[in-house]
Amino acid sequence: MLWRHCHHEHCEAHLSIDAEHGADHGRSGMMIIIGDTFHNFVDGIIIAAAFLTDLHLGGVTALAIIAHEIPQEVGDFAILLHSGYSKLRAFQLNLISSFASVAGGILGYFALQTMQSWIPSLLALAAASMIYVAVADLIPGLHKRVQLRDTVQQVVLIVSGVGTVWLMSVLMVE
Repeated sequence: MLWRHCHHEHCEAHLSIDAEHGADHGRSGMMIIIGDTFHNFVDGIIIAAAFLTDLHLGGVTALAIIAHEIPQEVGDFAILLHSGYSKLRAFQLNLISSFASVAGGILGYFALQTMQSWIPSLLALAAASMIYVAVADLIPGLHKRVQLRDTVQQVVLIVSGVGTVWLMSVLMVE
């Protein structure tokens, strides 16, 4: 499962990749599953922390995580297929990995009840992580797409995101 990297065309890392199908014999797929399982587990803890803070915050957090997870899981599925897994096996692995969020949520719910003082820091860390991802990964990618159509699409999606947050804040007021 080790990821190997070299700077020569005929090294062990390149020879282990199936040139005809582009498959890497499951190595990147297995890395995706391990990383995504951990990621989903942490998402479950964050959802539990948000629900322990406020039911509305928990609902909004769960919806935001679901909206974030759907495209990620589709991408993971594609990587698993590229790694040589069948569609059925890729789906099964993705599904099993997704259940880590349930485990994280249950564990987080019970553990954080006894550690209430940790919740604000945990939520701040989760928010900071999302901001970091946006600044480090997403915004530079947006700057590479300079066509007018792409810019309009980006603005519409950003306004939709802000609008969704605003709408949730209006609808969730007690």
